[in-house]
Amino acid sequence: MSAEFPIVAITGASDHSSTSITQALQRIFYRERIKASYIPGSGFHRFEREQMRKEVKAARSEDRPMSHFGPEGNHLDKLESMFFEYAATGNGKYRYYLHSDKVAQTYKQASGTFTPWADLDPDSDLLLYRGLHGAMIDGDIDLSQYPDLLVGAAPSVNLEWMRRRERDLRRGYSQDDVKEMTLERMADYAKHLTPQFTRTDINFQLIPVVDTSNPFDCENLPTEDECILVIHFQKKKIIQQIDMIDLLNRIPDATMTRRDTMLIPGSQMLSAVEIILMPLIENLIRRSREIKGITAADIPEDRGAGILGMLGQLK
Repeated sequence: MSAEFPIVAITGASDHSSTSITQALQRIFYRERIKASYIPGSGFHRFEREQMRKEVKAARSEDRPMSHFGPEGNHLDKLESMFFEYAATGNGKYRYYLHSDKVAQTYKQASGTFTPWADLDPDSDLLLYRGLHGAMIDGDIDLSQYPDLLVGAAPSVNLEWMRRRERDLRRGYSQDDVKEMTLERMADYAKHLTPQFTRTDINFQLIPVVDTSNPFDCENLPTEDECILVIHFQKKKIIQQIDMIDLLNRIPDATMTRRDTMLIPGSQMLSAVEIILMPLIENLIRRSREIKGITAADIPEDRGAGILGMLGQLK
């Protein structure tokens, strides 16, 4: 953690929740004139797409797990070094994993490849990480110690597999490949992803209220209107900054199911996340600017604001 150079991490699977959380943060950053350097977790994968397929095939023959959920598929050491450097200096190195042909064309590369490593913009107010490992602990590596705000995009398991099925089919995998990959990912998913949600400050979990009992044979993904959002405020430091009564009054149809858990309609997710995270981000930035000796009047009008380097991932 670093009061001077704060880090916000969205950790969890690549479902709709993490995108909505990021969109809410984008609104906050624009409104408060906050400049955030964005780090996608996929940039710290260990292998490019074709090599990863070979590694998965080799692991399969040796009856051992290999997926992007686990440490073998990622450079967790490089991610920890980047967190450490940013917390100390406000700098760091990043790269992108080019998921789609559309994005890859911008860099004149093939999809499934990495861009070269580059330096972060030194003029940023905070670092925003979104990926699978924001609260990961593996051996001597403890990524959970660095973020000043840890937000969990906690998946509903069948909904998560439905989203991954849709995504992998778009990337050219067959139905059988998708099912086999899902089964192979389960060990790493249970061992490395789910424990992170006990280390987060807040968890947002979108739960479908329609039948998703067979995620491999569902044609239509549930819409927000067909989901409810469970919000769990886990850490005392967060609960102390949140006025629950105020949230209940400001978020339509919000209810409390436990003293630290709120339930809202899925259609209210974006506005609810924005309302909840707004004071937390404001507190981080206020402390940072006090340490740096910066006031609002010191920030140039043309400095820019928002999330730098999203590569269209807010869509």
